[in-house]
Amino acid sequence: MPEPTKKDETETESAPPPPEQKTPQEDGTGKGKVWSLGEGAPEETEKRDDSQRSTLFVEKPQSGSVSVGGNITFIAKVEAKDLLRKPNVKWFKGKWMDLASKAGKHLQLKESFERHTKIHTFEMHIIQAKENYAGNYRCEVSYKDKFDSCSFDLEVTESSQATPSIDIRSAFKRSGDGQDDAGELDFSGLLKRREVKQQEEEPEVDVWELLKNANPSEYEKIAFQYGITDLRGMLKRLKRMRREVKKSAAFAKGLDPAYQVDKGGKVRFMVELADPTVELKWYKNGQEIRPSAKYIFEHKGNQRILFINNCTMTDDARYYVTAGDEKCSTELFVRDPPILVTKGLEDTSTYVGERVELSCEVSEDDANVKWFRNGVELPNDPKSRYRIKVEGKKHTLIIEEAAKNDSATYSVMTTGGQSEAKLSVDLRPLKISLALEDQTVRLGQEIHLKCEISENVEGKWYKNGQVVEASDRVKLYHKGRIHRFVIASAAVDDEGEYMFVPDAYNINIPCKVRVVDPPKLHLDGLGENNTVTVVAGSKLRLEIPITGEPTPKVMWGKGDKWITDSGRIRAETYPDSSCLVIDTAEREDSGPFRITLKNEAGEDSALINIKVVDVPDPPQSPNVTEVGEDWCVMTWEPPANDGGSPILGYFIERKKKQSSRWMRLNFELCKETTFEPKKMIEGVAYEVRVFAVNAIGISKPSMPSKSFVPLAVTSPPTLLAVDSVTDTSVTMKWRPPDHIGAAGLDGYVVEYCFEGTDEWIVANPELTDKTKFTINGLPTGSKILVRVKAVNAAGESEPRYHPQPILVKEVIEPPKIRLPRHLKQTYTRRVGETVNLVIPFQGRPRAKVSWQKNGSPIDKNQINIRNTENDTIIFIRKAERGHSGEYDMKVEVENLEDKATIDIQIVDRPGPPEVVTIEDVWGENVNLSWKPPKDDGNAAITGYTIQKADKKSMEWFTVIEHYHRTSATINELVIGNEYYFRVFAENMCGLSEDATMTKESALIAKDGKVYKYPVYDDFDFSERPLFTQPLVNTFAVAGYNATLNCSVRGNPKPKITWLKNKVAIMNDPRYRMFSNQGVCTLEIRKPSPYDGGTYTCRAVNGLGEAEVDCKLEVKVTQ
Repeated sequence: MPEPTKKDETETESAPPPPEQKTPQEDGTGKGKVWSLGEGAPEETEKRDDSQRSTLFVEKPQSGSVSVGGNITFIAKVEAKDLLRKPNVKWFKGKWMDLASKAGKHLQLKESFERHTKIHTFEMHIIQAKENYAGNYRCEVSYKDKFDSCSFDLEVTESSQATPSIDIRSAFKRSGDGQDDAGELDFSGLLKRREVKQQEEEPEVDVWELLKNANPSEYEKIAFQYGITDLRGMLKRLKRMRREVKKSAAFAKGLDPAYQVDKGGKVRFMVELADPTVELKWYKNGQEIRPSAKYIFEHKGNQRILFINNCTMTDDARYYVTAGDEKCSTELFVRDPPILVTKGLEDTSTYVGERVELSCEVSEDDANVKWFRNGVELPNDPKSRYRIKVEGKKHTLIIEEAAKNDSATYSVMTTGGQSEAKLSVDLRPLKISLALEDQTVRLGQEIHLKCEISENVEGKWYKNGQVVEASDRVKLYHKGRIHRFVIASAAVDDEGEYMFVPDAYNINIPCKVRVVDPPKLHLDGLGENNTVTVVAGSKLRLEIPITGEPTPKVMWGKGDKWITDSGRIRAETYPDSSCLVIDTAEREDSGPFRITLKNEAGEDSALINIKVVDVPDPPQSPNVTEVGEDWCVMTWEPPANDGGSPILGYFIERKKKQSSRWMRLNFELCKETTFEPKKMIEGVAYEVRVFAVNAIGISKPSMPSKSFVPLAVTSPPTLLAVDSVTDTSVTMKWRPPDHIGAAGLDGYVVEYCFEGTDEWIVANPELTDKTKFTINGLPTGSKILVRVKAVNAAGESEPRYHPQPILVKEVIEPPKIRLPRHLKQTYTRRVGETVNLVIPFQGRPRAKVSWQKNGSPIDKNQINIRNTENDTIIFIRKAERGHSGEYDMKVEVENLEDKATIDIQIVDRPGPPEVVTIEDVWGENVNLSWKPPKDDGNAAITGYTIQKADKKSMEWFTVIEHYHRTSATINELVIGNEYYFRVFAENMCGLSEDATMTKESALIAKDGKVYKYPVYDDFDFSERPLFTQPLVNTFAVAGYNATLNCSVRGNPKPKITWLKNKVAIMNDPRYRMFSNQGVCTLEIRKPSPYDGGTYTCRAVNGLGEAEVDCKLEVKVTQ
């Protein structure tokens, strides 16, 4: 943008800037800003934009200089490491002109990509540079939200050879592709809409003053009118010139801020030095100026003058002069002379479709001319319907086929004038050569409408009054006077009234199109064999798309019955579909449903299979086929109906017979129809049931099985041994099994087999409950193997074998009496007790046993004797003292015998002593004596018990017990009282039933002293509770009773409370509490793991309380 310049380029002195104006600071932030573009200074917006840019350039184009006719290349490089595709790059001249459209003979844009370094290189080549190419350029690169820009300057200098004068205005002509002058730099894009009046004589104008006082919005208008080519560069230079002028010590008078000169003119720069001896140098755009024919230097006293002759556009630059360390600068603006319109436009009338040419002539060849339509600039774009033709000074606007809307006022504008004319485009009369015809087409066939009119004009197609636009389906063709409407595949919606209306004519060409279509069912969304599956109890809404034109009639049926539009099963019909609705599906609804469509074009029908699926029926009641100690084996039959969906598996539950709580046994489906429940409690009755599962859900449970009890066979019998052997029999004996179990023990089975065979023979067809059995009927001399099995409800146990074969042959065994140890001493019993003595013996065969008492045979009426093969028993039901004596036993086997003697003593309580006499009385003492009893009870007297009684009360009190002598002294009797005494005899059976009392009493006479009884305080037996035996941590087995014990003392008797986990146990039938003589017991009946925890016993009385704790852990047997 130009800055203020001097009016007269020949003046030697310039006026200083107005004092009231303040120039902005060099950084552009001063408050005295004058030049702005829009809201701010020309560079402010650019600076704000730069602050938001992302740095994309790795190498920016640099400013350069080239001679007229020379070539120059500008290079920009962008790194592609973080970019997914090639960035967009644009080259501009000035602020607006995009150089991409100017590529040609003088301008070439190239780009390349180096894969190793991942660098994009962009080049701009200027070929055969001209003076008007000089100015400011800009390169912009963008990628998505990233942006970067770089400005650079091009300086075009004159060549050393003489060149003819160049018409700058001719450089502004528009260039077309493919022409010889293509690629010329063009500034027409900078021009805006404006109105310029033709001026015959333009007065001299100072553009500097004009720009200084103009509004920024008018900069472009002034730039075009006065031939300013580099508006953006001029604005920068004006901004630099606005700096505040400082007082200089070297320059008495400096350069003016700006100078203006017409192209081809002469300009004069003058400064006045304060010291004429100071060396002075002139510079142009930073390059020192040397004297030549163009640049002439003059010295007049302190004045230093520079003349520039024959100014061209390359002289439009910044100049400065240096004197020592100080510098003074200015700007020189070179402007083109205005271009005049020498022959104006003429008003024209024509018809639509005709070719129109509007021509004018200007004062110079190839001048920059702008065309306007109703004041709006017309673009010079190859795609535009307006074409501009330039032939020297003649400029022509061409419209190949005029349209009605081309009627307007057209104007042409140059830098020195303008001209305008009116264009009127009218319509020709329209005739219909071929009208549209009514059509009836089938669905899917082509609709082809064709009409012909007398004029080649555009038009619009309408369907039912609505405009139809071209699309992938609808094709609209216009060739000359023929218009065609084509739809390749007709649809139902294409039916209607169509018409064609030519543009700009009040006429229409109508026709009717009818689309017919036989009915059709669309069953693509159904499953295999048109099967639809629905869950029983849910609602089915089956929608079947239908087509047909006109809309077909729909009928649903099942079997020989038609389905109406009401009820649980009903049909609903819509324009493009039909629905079969079943509100609550039932298994009986399964089966084929027929749907039938009918219309005037035909009919269609199909069978749709409805499959109602449900949860399966419950399986049959399971059978328990085998039972073990804590397990069983169960089987069942699959359900009769699987609900329409295959059975996926089964769930099994069990419960105790007396319980109502079922427990799930498997969490993964059982695929088989057999299952083995485990971890049951032996001896407890159980029931089991089964659930069937399919894809829909779980069936109801089966009926429970018959109750069963898990039972285990016992362990084998123990200690199997031979008891006796005869020539035809073997007697075996054994001990019961170590483990019997909850099923108990029903009996034993004894089996034998002969050595060398494997055939076991049952010796007892019926179970024996004894642990001894004789096998009879055996051949003498044979050898047999014997085994015994224990039997209970669970079956037979493992057999216990005798380790060796047994020879069936009787063996003589000498008699031997095995007298028990306690019978080797005197056997003592009290009168009335039972005597039952078993004396085992040995002796084979047929041992003979005999008894005698005191050398005489035993009276069998008083003493019972029972003999067996192995022992003999002497039995006295109620012993009497007469049964005492020595009993002799003898065992005889053939000529051999053995004897033993048993001493039996039957004892009773003794009789009372014979006589008790008072031998002497003295002081507080009495001496007694007595004689032993006549009847000692058949046992030695072990002592005596002496009692006394006050004559007044006759209450007896024991004085001495277990006294062995027959005389005794009784002490500490009460003086003044009179006493009787009696004595009991005692032996091993106890005291005698009666006692012998003294006939006289003994008086304890007073001897003159008054006896003072001592005073005793009552003993305080009260005591707060104290646990003398604490609780002990205990382990219990689940299912077996457990007890917790402790002991406590206290007075008064404390109240006992039991707690579990600090919670009192109250009225719980699983717990029983006992307290006896200070021993406290808590019984837990059949505990489970839930009963584990901390138990507390709390004792409380009026004096305090005490607690003891223990932990109980309940273990579950595996």
